[in-house]
Amino acid sequence: MHLFIAIPMSGKMKDALCRIQRQMQTQHITGNYIPSENLHLTPAFIGEYPDPDAVFLPRVKPFTLELDGYGSFGNLWWAGLKPCPPLRHYVLALRHALACDDIPFDRKKFSPHITLLRSGVGVPELTVPRAEMVVDHVSLMRSDRGKRGMIYTELRTSEPWDPAWDEG
Repeated sequence: MHLFIAIPMSGKMKDALCRIQRQMQTQHITGNYIPSENLHLTPAFIGEYPDPDAVFLPRVKPFTLELDGYGSFGNLWWAGLKPCPPLRHYVLALRHALACDDIPFDRKKFSPHITLLRSGVGVPELTVPRAEMVVDHVSLMRSDRGKRGMIYTELRTSEPWDPAWDEG
């Protein structure tokens, strides 16, 4: 089973990301655009792993993500995020939990981004709309190759944060 942990995008965040993609399309940037239902942030990529029930998802103390800029890794184009210490803290805790449970994951340095386009050809000049969202959970996802691209299936989400924990 091909697994990853995702922060799903809110409706408003997806709208903003789709506006960026439309800007790219009007500039005749070609490639494989990520469908809006697949837009997400990946705090940990697990890859092939047979037991999704063994993957622990630490609870998320809610925090806010804000879009900020764009860039590329080769021909993969992405939207960036403003620096967010709570996100970095959560990713460290998540990856620590995976390592302690001997769950394999991609250990590359975390570089927060949301992939918009793969195999993109051209260099866009984009205006990134102002958009933010509150993150209050993560999802364990399975990916399967379909006839028209990747199909992502949510297997489960993290338990909700209890505000009483903040009082102690």
